[in-house]
This record gives sequence, C-alpha cells and structure tokens, in this order.
Amino acid sequence: QVQLVESGGGLVQTGGSLRLSCKASGMIFDISVMGWFRQVPGNDERELVARISSEGATTTYTDAVKGRFTISRDNAKNTVYLRMTSLKVDDTAVYYCATLFDNQFGSGWYYGQGTQVTVSS
Repeated sequence: QVQLVESGGGLVQTGGSLRLSCKASGMIFDISVMGWFRQVPGNDERELVARISSEGATTTYTDAVKGRFTISRDNAKNTVYLRMTSLKVDDTAVYYCATLFDNQFGSGWYYGQGTQVTVSS
C-alpha cells in the first residue's frame, strides 16, 4: 500500500530554516502530483501549503509562504522536499506530505503521518 514517511521537522527559531523530506513507496511516484499540507493543533482544517506536478515543472504555493518555501522532488529517489526559510511563529504546525489520487473510487489526497515544525520567537 501507499506509504509516505516525512522527516526533517523540529524546533527552530524565528528566521531559521528547515528542510522537510517525504519518502514515498507503494505507488508510481513519477506520475503522481505531490503536496505539503499543514495543520495547526486545535484547527480542523488542513491547509495546502505547496504542490508540485509529477515531473516537477509546475509548483504552486499558498500566499502565506510564497517567496519563503520551495517544494521540489527527486523522482529517482521517490522523494519530495519542502525547503522552508525565514520561518515565522505562524508557520508552527504539523506538516503532512500528500499524494493526489484520482481513480474509480474517488479523488482526493492521501496523507503521511506528519512531522511537527515548531518556530519559537
């Protein structure tokens, strides 16, 4: 089955940087759209932070992270990354890697278990 394993989260000070990684297995990675979501504790909504096309040519970002976060992928390694710079306290959240599925059973995002990012002031 599909597995998405995130790593790279942690505690960082305001203005610092982190790089999240997500290793995928059980899927055909190089034809899959990938994304990074985040969810603040106590908030039911999971926000799409960035997404990247299967070949990596097209990326989109939520306005709050434009110019600070960069999503990228290495299809040879079945891995997607999220480089986060100039981090702010408001970036504190659990970050989830996700893959977009669309099949006869429906469509949506399949998520990993998440990695905590905490930005201290």
